[in-house]
Amino acid sequence: MLFVWLFVISFVKLSTSQHTLTPRHFVRDGETLLSRDGTFELGFFSPGTSTNRYLGIWYRNVFPKAVVWVANRESPIKNNSGILTINNEGVLVILVILINGTNSSSPVWSSNVPSEAVINPIAQLLETGNLVVKNGVKDSNNNQFLWQSFNYPGDTLTMQGMKLGWNLMTGQEIFLSSWRSKDDPSQGEYSLKIDRMGYPQLFKYKGSEKRFRIGSWNGESFSGYSSHQLKQNIRVEFIMNHKEVYLVFKTVDRSVTWIYTVTSSGHGELSAWTSQSNSRKVISTGEEDECENYALCGVYSVCNMNGNSPTCECLKGFVPKFPEQWNMSYWSNGCVSRTELDCDKNTHGFFKYTNMKVPDTSSSWFSKAMNLDECRKKCLENCSCTAYANLDIRRGGTGCLLWFGALIDTRTFSQWGQDLYIKVPASQLDNGLSKMKKLVEIIVGVILFGFITCVSIMIHRRQGLARIIYRKHYENILRKEDIGLPNFDLSVLAKATDNFSSSNKLGEGGFGPVYKGTLTNGQELAVKMLSERSVQGMEEFRNEILLIAKLQHRNLVKLLGCCIQEEKVMLIYEYMSNKSLDHFIFVARLAYTFQHYWWHSTRTSLSSSRL
Repeated sequence: MLFVWLFVISFVKLSTSQHTLTPRHFVRDGETLLSRDGTFELGFFSPGTSTNRYLGIWYRNVFPKAVVWVANRESPIKNNSGILTINNEGVLVILVILINGTNSSSPVWSSNVPSEAVINPIAQLLETGNLVVKNGVKDSNNNQFLWQSFNYPGDTLTMQGMKLGWNLMTGQEIFLSSWRSKDDPSQGEYSLKIDRMGYPQLFKYKGSEKRFRIGSWNGESFSGYSSHQLKQNIRVEFIMNHKEVYLVFKTVDRSVTWIYTVTSSGHGELSAWTSQSNSRKVISTGEEDECENYALCGVYSVCNMNGNSPTCECLKGFVPKFPEQWNMSYWSNGCVSRTELDCDKNTHGFFKYTNMKVPDTSSSWFSKAMNLDECRKKCLENCSCTAYANLDIRRGGTGCLLWFGALIDTRTFSQWGQDLYIKVPASQLDNGLSKMKKLVEIIVGVILFGFITCVSIMIHRRQGLARIIYRKHYENILRKEDIGLPNFDLSVLAKATDNFSSSNKLGEGGFGPVYKGTLTNGQELAVKMLSERSVQGMEEFRNEILLIAKLQHRNLVKLLGCCIQEEKVMLIYEYMSNKSLDHFIFVARLAYTFQHYWWHSTRTSLSSSRL
């Protein structure tokens, strides 16, 4: 038996210098199998602080070590006695040599038996990190694999053509699952899977519980995940036909290597390094905000991030199911329709949301051939349809995606997302239009009020300017007529009347108010001010000056002067305590009228006698 063991060891040494494994070769603990260009390495390792041994694949010469696949996740080896071989049936087997006196071995892990015919099978580690089993016949198709590790991924997604999804022919599901801890690669709580109910979408699960809906692929990004990192560095393809449904990920720039890992804590860790530097850097830890929690706001509601805190709002036409709980931020019961849709009357329409994470598509229907208008009409025709959107948002949008039943797990984004059309009763849309109409009416009213105010101010200013010009004109006329009246300064009159105080006001007539004043020398005055509201004007003002100036009499009030300054027009009389100023002015007017009439009549009579 010792001879047999030494014979096996001699064959193991032969395998270390090759890139393939045949039924005649072994890979033992401490030796590795390399990919063609040395990018990847396969061998036994111990994770973290554990002493258990596992067969795995990792990026060669990268620090810290990036393990992308583990074969015996659930069956650790307790010592360094493990070996890897491939048998003639094309099955990979991990054996543990038992040093118990019998020199026997025990299988720890094995790959599935191939369903195709097997001829001279070989195992090969590809430059993509994929460990494959294929036929070793020269004429066979090198891309036809009997088995491959990419169909049984661990916690890491390599961007080298790796898939996530379903093989519809065999029913096999390909998904990521986290390690239990950094020291234990056995399957943990978290997984990343495609749900193919309705329109396929990507979910992160904790056990069987949906924790984060990354969403469906809309041609540019996942509906619930920012596409910036993806569009810049990673090309994603969504394939769906009668044989399979899957997402495939490929690196755009081969000089930069990207990997995505579902950590034991449930976060999505995106790492990268360049061909010039073998130092692996974590680009994103996938620390999602609280709106990423699946169905945080319940049905018919939308989640918004207000700073670092989430807030939930009912969709258009919906109200909180339990308002008191809702106001206390217990949102999980969601919202209900304000008014039920009446399908018989067909009185409903759609409200458009932008920058949206579209709802869970588990209860959806889709068509790649329809446009958005056809999609809208189809949703209107079906009473159970609750919303619609484009299937692919590239090139202005193509395809149709319809939702049936409750809408759940929606949110808004600030800079990306897609348009979503929610079916609501027409009355809700009318209310929205009425509010908009009222808002427009208010805005128009404010604008008109402002316009009228501005026009009024302009007219008032022009009238004021006209009055100034008008008064200046008569001031010049009075100066030319040289009536011999002194012109009082406004400041002197203001001081004399205590700034035209109401206590000094003697009364008011058709011309305007009359104030009593006292000059610094003790002389008392009666100041008659032309009011802006007066029915009299500058012509009457001129007539009154001429009247009093020409008819100076001991029984008439004496005109001391006038003031035309700063839009103020005033006549200054001597103060008469016995009778009102209007009485004396009336007598003067009467005398002036009689004198004017006598002179005019006499002149007319003389002219007639001459004839």
